[in-house]
Amino acid sequence: MRRALPAILAAAGVCLGLAAAMNAQQQEFPRGGVPANPAAAGNTTLAAQLNQQLSFVEEEFVAAADAMPEDKYAFVPMNEFANANFRGVRNFAQQVLHVAGANYQLYGAILPDEPRPMAPQAAAPKAEIMKYLRDSFAFAHKATSSITPENMLMPVRRAPNQFAGTNLELAVFGCTHVTDIYGQVVEYLRMNGIVPPATANQPARGQRGRQ
Repeated sequence: MRRALPAILAAAGVCLGLAAAMNAQQQEFPRGGVPANPAAAGNTTLAAQLNQQLSFVEEEFVAAADAMPEDKYAFVPMNEFANANFRGVRNFAQQVLHVAGANYQLYGAILPDEPRPMAPQAAAPKAEIMKYLRDSFAFAHKATSSITPENMLMPVRRAPNQFAGTNLELAVFGCTHVTDIYGQVVEYLRMNGIVPPATANQPARGQRGRQ
């Protein structure tokens, strides 16, 4: 028993050390992964947190849209795979315009009196389409910045679809929609031998999933 006592004391010390470390970590990042001090993460308001999520999807999609060469903006999948069926799918430019147009429609329900520009045609120069896309995200950020705890559940005057009828639902659904189309344009890039920037810029494989 005396021989075992040092080992028992050492093990107890390790356990106490681990417990202290876990307690400190829980104070900094409580259950759910949200910092106990939101100001440390720069998310001091509801709008700031929603804008952060919007910025994540904006960065990935805009980079993907810009990665496709202009002469490939008319690309549409055809017979790249055996037994493929791409009948009626959008070309790359139409995918980009679809996201931009949806941004104006969804976030426009939050700011119904805000003017919106006319969308360019799919055959327009890439620079014009990219400007329309970037402007649509700036519009989305403006709408998101107007959301507060007091108005987040307020029904909008004209809900664009059955999934988004309040300010908060529109902000969340807007991000979801971008990620949906992002997954599609990634395949368009891959079919043309282009690695999506969000994947190419990863420091190491396996750290965070990318398409």
